[in-house]
Amino acid sequence: MNRKDLIPPLGGRAPLLRMRNVEKTFGGQVTALKDLSLAINQGDFVSLLGPSGCGKSTALRLIAGLMQPTSGSIDWQDGRGEGDLGVVFQEPTLMPWARVKDNVWLPYRLRGKSYSSVKDEVIEALRLVGLEKFQNAFPRELSGGMKMRVSIARAMVTKPRLILMDEPFAALDEITRHKLNRDLLSLREKIGCTVIFVTHSVFESVFLSDRIVVMAARPGRVIAELEVDAAYPRDDSFRTTESYASHARRASEALHDAMGEAA
Repeated sequence: MNRKDLIPPLGGRAPLLRMRNVEKTFGGQVTALKDLSLAINQGDFVSLLGPSGCGKSTALRLIAGLMQPTSGSIDWQDGRGEGDLGVVFQEPTLMPWARVKDNVWLPYRLRGKSYSSVKDEVIEALRLVGLEKFQNAFPRELSGGMKMRVSIARAMVTKPRLILMDEPFAALDEITRHKLNRDLLSLREKIGCTVIFVTHSVFESVFLSDRIVVMAARPGRVIAELEVDAAYPRDDSFRTTESYASHARRASEALHDAMGEAA
């Protein structure tokens, strides 16, 4: 199966979910998000880029159903079903007492499925992140990058339509971060999922995304949407191209404007 079968061109993608005029207020005083409208299509890789406090993580939690909007709506095109969503947090959040394979099994376990009934899916997810040989290891035996790979395998093991990622590589060194950026794009190509990715990094957003949503703070809101029209697959050579530099300049300028827009 080639990429065209999994991820259609931007203009030809079917709708997945839509946020309409979403507002989130905490304590009746702090407005984290205001009038946020955003369309996500199947196969998109969308980065939410903006300064601290602009509501990027709040938007992810709302999409995940971990909290409800104060006003507005979040609608899945065909309704959200069990297993439609995977989440990767800033920290790997692995169970330290459980082996790697048991950490990846967790989403199925929570649905009452035995390990033996989903063993093939668990091992396949670990194979895709290059950790099948570490299935019996404990998290303490893994590097930071390997722990994050386990977290990604856990998020994708059920083959969700949408994966939410909240700055998953922020704490890693640059070399490891670049490698996981490449690996993430490779995984997306293989399983054809949609990704919404929160980041503070202009360069990461340009390398990964086909669309960058730039947000401003106080209150959190969208001030720009930028399309990154560079073809996939992308490798480190893309980082040295004029196209990459041009997109990074545009994103940097939009981020600068976003910081100036803070109320």
